[in-house]
Amino acid sequence: MHPKIRVLLVDDHEIVRTGVRTLLTSDGDIDIVAEAADGGQAVELARRTRPDVVLMDIKMPLMSGYEAVAFIKRELPQTSVMMLATSSEEEVIRKALDAGADGYLVKDVLPEELIMAVRSVGLGERILSGTAQRALETVNKPASDEADDLPLTKRERQIVTMVTSGFTSQQIADHLAISRRTVETHRARIMAKLGVNNAAGLVRLSLTNSPQPKPPSSLNPDT
Repeated sequence: MHPKIRVLLVDDHEIVRTGVRTLLTSDGDIDIVAEAADGGQAVELARRTRPDVVLMDIKMPLMSGYEAVAFIKRELPQTSVMMLATSSEEEVIRKALDAGADGYLVKDVLPEELIMAVRSVGLGERILSGTAQRALETVNKPASDEADDLPLTKRERQIVTMVTSGFTSQQIADHLAISRRTVETHRARIMAKLGVNNAAGLVRLSLTNSPQPKPPSSLNPDT
């Protein structure tokens, strides 16, 4: 049996913590080990509990999320910190990432997206919600290019390419040297981001949005 992902939950609003705690603990793979109401408490509890993931708001009393993530990443580099905040402004997102955050979720994410993001960042992935990624891309890309790209990370694009070429989750896992469970988590998050329900939907959407690169030559979907 694989170990649970140990999460420190940080938000100055108790009602938010209660809702997020209820959601995350409904997943059998996630355990809330502690809760904090400000950045200072977050740093102290992170030192004490050494969680796998810190899920943290930005605007908090005494010490902001920006300051707290910098302290935590400096002292506990193996702990992943993901921001869960209301702001979708590019400047706020970039400041959080520059402070050391491993991910940024805007609070408009769906419940299943939040669970999948915690799982993924706990496995070492860098996570941005669709809203956060679009905010960064709007600033970084010419307007004429915005419609040409799907809002996916590099790893997610790899997996989409292989799925649309007919590879199974196990074949993808073997090629990328990750677990099948991780591949399934990626696939679920990709479909949630893109609003499709199955592999056929991924094929249609990817062909509509951009030309697909050839799959890895070392694999054959029929083997």
